[in-house]
Amino acid sequence: MAIRTGEYLNTKDVYIDYPFEDVMFRRMSEDGAIYRKFYGEEESADPISADNRLFNEALLSGSEITQEEYELGKPSE
Repeated sequence: MAIRTGEYLNTKDVYIDYPFEDVMFRRMSEDGAIYRKFYGEEESADPISADNRLFNEALLSGSEITQEEYELGKPSE
């Protein structure tokens, strides 16, 4: 199911899981920064671009998760 976009992304920090590519994203409402975390790895140190292909695929086909789920991460398979 698609993630709500537009103003919704500015109302709170949004966490997204995209299992098709074994990746999660964190989008910060304060400054719009987007961070990526592949399963089994640490979060990217630097923000990624909003036009990142995987991030946009995750918006269309991923699911919103909690901050706790994001922080726990998932093991790589």
